[in-house]
Amino acid sequence: MTRIELSKEEKAELIARIQHYFDSELDQPIGLLKAEFVLEFFAKEVGAAYYKKGLEDAQVALARRMDDLSEDVYELQRTATE
Repeated sequence: MTRIELSKEEKAELIARIQHYFDSELDQPIGLLKAEFVLEFFAKEVGAAYYKKGLEDAQVALARRMDDLSEDVYELQRTATE
């Protein structure tokens, strides 16, 4: 899988959200460096699974749209020959 690169602003926002989550939900404040490690871990270990699932969902949606298009074309052909 191609590594997804985040902008500095996106990465900073995600790190801030991780820090907030650890502080508010786990009552465990963490520093910037640890939050960045958490982000990198989840991006590498968990992100790939979500990315793959997203691609699979997109493929299913596209296949449905192609089936609908095929049916529409068939209907046009059928009505043109009547």
